Order: sequence, then structure tokens, then C-alpha cells
Amino acid sequence: MPPPALRPVRRAVPSDAAALGELDRATWSTLHAVQPRPQPPYAPFFDERHLPQHYLVAEAEAAEEPGRHRLAGYIALRPPTALACNAHVRQIQGLAVAVWARGAGVGRILLRAAVAEARRQGAARITLRVLGHNTPARALYASEGFAVEGVLGGEFFLDGRYADDVLMGRSLTP
Repeated sequence: MPPPALRPVRRAVPSDAAALGELDRATWSTLHAVQPRPQPPYAPFFDERHLPQHYLVAEAEAAEEPGRHRLAGYIALRPPTALACNAHVRQIQGLAVAVWARGAGVGRILLRAAVAEARRQGAARITLRVLGHNTPARALYASEGFAVEGVLGGEFFLDGRYADDVLMGRSLTP
């Protein structure tokens, strides 16, 4: 099957909420999630802490629906705190790729778009947190210049096992 035809990454808009919520629930896994599996009634995807401008989305043409583009993935990018002393940092606080779009580079495209957006916003650094057992995500981040900057061993108890919380980051300055 050929890779899905991607549209340029764009900023999310309020009307993306339902599709983003569906994608978030469809991709839930203990590989990356520290919250329990979402159950109905579902909370709104956007709220006072999770605004559309914090999300970049990728749309692609699914092979089973030629000519129709749908949400293929998202990445959340925010300031890590409201403190002025770290306003130069942006943090990736979520990345999801639809099952049907995996293996086509959507995650990498979203990650690169987040780095570009963080630079556009004037950030000097970008960070993220990833579970230690999430080998595919850690490999992607490392291949894009992120380095492990700290590990909180056994920080989470998930699916009957302790999981490390790994902080990764990279500079955005030349």
C-alpha cells in the first residue's frame, strides 16, 4: 500500500476537536499514556489548558478513501510553565499518529513542524517527556537531535510494572 498523501501541517482549529478526541482515544496505549484509558462520557479535547493553538495537525488521504483527507496525527506544543524565567522553552506534550497513517513519516513530519514552530515562537530550547519503554518514540526523537537529559526511574506504575520517565531535549539555537 502506498504511503498516504500528506497535506502541509497546520495549526489546529476548534472544529478539529471531535476528530482529535477520536484519534486520541484510538491511539491510547500504555506504551505512552500515563492516564487510564478514556471512558465515556469523554471530556472535551480542548479546554482552558489545551487550546487549539497548542496543536499542530497533519492530514492525509487514506488509501481506503481516495480523495478524502482526514486527520492523520497531531503534536502538542506548549510553554512548559507560565513562568517568565523559562519562556524560552517549548515542550512537546503529546504526539499521536493514526494507525492507518503509521510508517509513512507522519510522526517525523509533525516533530519537525513542532521544532520549526518553536523556533518561530522564539524558543531557544525544546523538551519532551517519554516513557522509558517507548522505544519507537525515543528512537524518533534521538534521530531528530533530542538527547536524554534526565531519567526519573520508576516514576510511573503502569500495567503492573514501573516505568521510567525520560526527559529529552535539544537546543534550537545554531
